[in-house]
Amino acid sequence: MNTKPAYGTEDARWNAVQARDASADGHFVYAVRTTGVYCHPSSTARLPKRENVEFFDSANAAEAAGYRASRRARGDQTSAAAERAALVARACRLIESSETPPQLEEVAAEVGISAFHFHRLFKAETGLTPKAYCSAYRARKLRDELSTPNASITDAIYGAGFSSNSRFYEASDQLLGMRARDYRAGGVGAVIRFAVGQCSLGAILVAQSQRGICAILLGNDPDAIVRDLQDQFPKAQLIGGDDEFEQLIAEVVGFIEAPSIGLHLPLDVQGTAFQERVWRALREIPPGTTVSYAHIAERIGSPKAVRAVAQACGANHIAVAIPCHRVVRRDGDISGYRWGVDRKRELLRREARA
Repeated sequence: MNTKPAYGTEDARWNAVQARDASADGHFVYAVRTTGVYCHPSSTARLPKRENVEFFDSANAAEAAGYRASRRARGDQTSAAAERAALVARACRLIESSETPPQLEEVAAEVGISAFHFHRLFKAETGLTPKAYCSAYRARKLRDELSTPNASITDAIYGAGFSSNSRFYEASDQLLGMRARDYRAGGVGAVIRFAVGQCSLGAILVAQSQRGICAILLGNDPDAIVRDLQDQFPKAQLIGGDDEFEQLIAEVVGFIEAPSIGLHLPLDVQGTAFQERVWRALREIPPGTTVSYAHIAERIGSPKAVRAVAQACGANHIAVAIPCHRVVRRDGDISGYRWGVDRKRELLRREARA
């Protein structure tokens, strides 16, 4: 990888500022200590004295240091946002195309900013750290590899970017929630305990894998939601919960009836990198609050992915704990909900009252 990004030295950056080099925009900004503002290299503002100038890899970094945007920089906010999104998208492609997980410093050098600012920018744009994104991508790739007909588990391990079997088996439980051969066999060997109960919204099912709660399902027919669980884990060993396990049902039901008590359970969340970004953002929505699908798309750094956000909400199997019911249309209309619009409306009513 290239370890000498353009405009990597202060001398090169100052030369670009003096030349008002538009091609340097997006690589860095310069801030003026005497005025407290920052500008893009191509700014037509009066050139400051060199001793009053300091450089930052991004506008976010300059603002974090206490500088405010110049008038022109404020006018370029849309352009800057597009540049940030493009930079992060490039970093994602680098992570995904690498045979083995790249180091933070390698990816940062390739996109031309410092590792510190790259880490902060990536998390701000995606909702995930670079390491978490890499792990989620490897998990998805591993699932895809294991689903390929006639491919051996060893081929899948190396195809997903693991340099050795031992490194894979150290991480396999976290990535798959079960052994690779069990995952490939549709959950053979996985033990999932579950229990079905009743609440004011109808039937409720809570299921728990070895790692945490893997499903909270709502419905009118208890048998139907049990079949839904079976469809999710067709070859897992499903075991009816005992009295101790049914306390989980009571905890979830208690939260549904009185949202103000909160819900704190370990979750076994497995999805694509994009879905996990959406679900993480959903869990940050305070009770009694609603946001739009567009807001979530912007929050995770994918403002054009509104429909994909809605699909990720629909793919959520953990009702109330991952509160997709708090997401509505831009006009405030309560749109579709996996477990019925009436349940969504009632959950929101209770949270607002609480």
